[in-house]
Amino acid sequence: MRSFVRPTPMTDSLYEYVLSVSLREPESLCALREETSKLSEAEWQIAPEQGPFLAMIVQLMGAKRCLEVGTFTGYSAAWVASVLPADGRMICCDISETYAAIARKYWAMSGVESKIDMRVAPALNTLNELLVAGRAGTFDYAFIDADKSNYDAYYEKCLQLIRSGGLIAIDNTLWDGKVADLTVTDADTVAIRALNAKLFSDRRVSLSFLPFADGLTLVRKS
Repeated sequence: MRSFVRPTPMTDSLYEYVLSVSLREPESLCALREETSKLSEAEWQIAPEQGPFLAMIVQLMGAKRCLEVGTFTGYSAAWVASVLPADGRMICCDISETYAAIARKYWAMSGVESKIDMRVAPALNTLNELLVAGRAGTFDYAFIDADKSNYDAYYEKCLQLIRSGGLIAIDNTLWDGKVADLTVTDADTVAIRALNAKLFSDRRVSLSFLPFADGLTLVRKS
């Protein structure tokens, strides 16, 4: 096995330290995390440190047109929308009106509601509608964090929708480490493992796989 410099092990105390010196979280987003933590699906929310990271990427790109596939209660979308310019817009896809209602409440509290178009429908339907409407190549950024079995389909649609030089961020690509255990063969793990392998070989994009939170893969369209 080749020798690499490995990431510093993230103990609970070190993780708390990282958040204490890095997470400049508005009160509205802290409240959103608190409400989301009471849901049985709370683990679906991105890690708090991912929010400012995604926002910084979008800000560095000067992005104005963003997509999100899998919005849940709206935490990641709020971070991204917070750095969009006044004329920036974001389309969010989710299938749950219950989660969308929570998201809208906190987007309003955060002052970003006017920048977000929440579409409650199967995400592939929304992405196909955008393509039919002539929106191919018009988005700067997309974030994929929805049902894992459809990750490859979401990736291909988003790749069509973003412009050359645009970025797709894909969450959960470590999948609690299960992707590296070939004895784990449930549908979600197999889907993420297959996409990881595909991205490594996909010459349409440049690639960076970050062992960050539960794995975050960044791909830039050539």
